[in-house]
Amino acid sequence: MGVRIGINPLTWTNDDMPELGGETPLETCLSETAQAGYAGIELGNKFPRQAETLKPILDRHGLALVSGWYSGRLLTRDVADEKKEVENHLSLLSAMGCGVMVFAEVSGCIHGERQTPLSRRPVLPVGEWKSFGARMTEMAKYLMGRGLRMAFHHHMGTVVQSADDVHRLMEHTGDEVGLLLDTGHLTFAGADPVRIAADYAARITHVHCKDIRADVLARVRAEDWSFLNAVLAGTFTVPGDGCVDYAAVFPPLAQAGYAGWLVVEAEQDPAKAHPLTYARMGFEYLKKTAPAAGLAI
Repeated sequence: MGVRIGINPLTWTNDDMPELGGETPLETCLSETAQAGYAGIELGNKFPRQAETLKPILDRHGLALVSGWYSGRLLTRDVADEKKEVENHLSLLSAMGCGVMVFAEVSGCIHGERQTPLSRRPVLPVGEWKSFGARMTEMAKYLMGRGLRMAFHHHMGTVVQSADDVHRLMEHTGDEVGLLLDTGHLTFAGADPVRIAADYAARITHVHCKDIRADVLARVRAEDWSFLNAVLAGTFTVPGDGCVDYAAVFPPLAQAGYAGWLVVEAEQDPAKAHPLTYARMGFEYLKKTAPAAGLAI
């Protein structure tokens, strides 16, 4: 089996800042996704959330639904309540034939607060990781029973941001909890995506290919900016346009037999970064780099 290349609609319109690309219709996003060569796309805020409506739209463009972000709150509610909250999203992904669910723990998160610096992100006390991991494992088992693997999304501004956070999450959860490898967020957090890929290749269930402009990131860190201001400044870009070494990231995945999606996800201001141009850049780079590292497309 090989990998498939998908994209996130953040290239065209932003979920955390709807004013970015707010005027761009879903039809433009989907038609340009297909033009650029992608096989699928993740959910965004302009997508219908009923499978009977969404499937014909994607079929018209020859696109699969890759997955979609879910905001979990297992630090503030129990698993039974989380199961109720996730039901509509889970049912949609299942009906659309998705294999993974992007799951992020957003309790206390600050990545959507433009005036809050990243230094104020929530930190989980060491003594709480065991119980958090147990709840996460139980939730992942539930998703597996419904036909979806969890792809836990470490993310700037949340309780799972740093390399240490990722290590603790993996240590305190069962193999049912899959890891979403996001190269951009790891690099932003000061982690090494190559090391994380090597350490946890067998548990990686989804990959977000996001690159970093190192010069912009240096300023963001030095001045302790908020996540959203970092996005607006152009910290992120598509793979191949920044400092992430994908030629080193991909081989551990290939050796572990990874056969999921590689998703281009680059939060940028579409008024500054022409969406179709950058979508094509990301696709062409992955189409060349992934097979060279042993990931057949």
